[in-house]
Amino acid sequence: MSEQSKEAIPRPAGAGRPLTGSRTAQVTDHGGGVHSIKVPIPDNPLGHTLVHVLDTDRGPVLIDTGWDDPEAWDTLGAGLAAVGTEMAEIHGVVITHHHPDHHGLSGQVREASGAWIAMHAADTAIVRRTRESEPGRWLTYLAAKLTAVGAPEEHLAPLRAAVADGGRVRTLPGSRAALPDREIVPGELLGLAGRRLRAIWTPGHTPGHVCLHLEEEHPGNLPGRGRLFSGDHLLPGISPHIGLYEDPDDATATDPLGDYLDSLERIGRLGAAEVLPAHQYAFTDAAGRVRELLGHHEERLTGLLGLLAEPLTPWELAERMEWNRPWEQIPHGSRNIAVSEAEAHLRRLVKLGRAEAVPGSEPVTYLAV
Repeated sequence: MSEQSKEAIPRPAGAGRPLTGSRTAQVTDHGGGVHSIKVPIPDNPLGHTLVHVLDTDRGPVLIDTGWDDPEAWDTLGAGLAAVGTEMAEIHGVVITHHHPDHHGLSGQVREASGAWIAMHAADTAIVRRTRESEPGRWLTYLAAKLTAVGAPEEHLAPLRAAVADGGRVRTLPGSRAALPDREIVPGELLGLAGRRLRAIWTPGHTPGHVCLHLEEEHPGNLPGRGRLFSGDHLLPGISPHIGLYEDPDDATATDPLGDYLDSLERIGRLGAAEVLPAHQYAFTDAAGRVRELLGHHEERLTGLLGLLAEPLTPWELAERMEWNRPWEQIPHGSRNIAVSEAEAHLRRLVKLGRAEAVPGSEPVTYLAV
């Protein structure tokens, strides 16, 4: 669940030039052999994913591909035609992270073009696990997890019914996602002929999220060090969802929010002239946006400490946290995501020594210290 940021940041001037014409309204020329295509996300308030097209000496490379949906596929194809290429010419696909609005169409692109697909190993492991998972096992894990964090019976009942029915669901989300055939190695340049694109590991939103630094002079001569394809890590007006890294086979107490905050600071020090995110619009002053997000999360953690003046389960904490709509209006599945975000914040507070689990509480409650 992406939380709407408190800051209102206007679209900056000079953030790319939309191409003209009915078929090209969703395409923006960012100069220097970089375009973006607005690929729609069905039934989602984000509206679209910005799929970036990067020219190379061996053919165009896509950064992300968009949701697996017929309208999204058609829009992507029309956008490629608008920039003077076609699906069959795609040389490679670089995925910032495994989420379906970024990786969904990768398999179809590869089938149509023979392109390779590259992803960080941590997210490739999630794709592989999801493809191999039995739906019933995941439902059993989710029901047990939500019970442990204090979810009420009316929320658990549909999951328990599905488990009792043998987990008979058609498929898990992401079960058809393409397995990448190349690994993105943090700190290394990707092998793109004629371009300098360096991978920066930015875990938090997912364990294998990467930003991609185009280490070339900005075509508009903006001050700074090249351009940054930021995926969901750094967005101009939204704070991305930071939840637990869910893995039924791994009981490690990870710290996704800590990972995200550390990654933000690395990106803030990079000094990129312009950021090309996967949602909303291109923007400048990455360091300023990083400061806003760091301040936002510190303010949020402080607010949660106030709520934890009394013992609360993660579910009760999620009910009291501020979201982009009232808790009563959040759908069943999105409440699971919200609770995961509450747990990630609790993990951070515990690691910082600012909160602790109440011994013997079941379901577990937490209290500020």
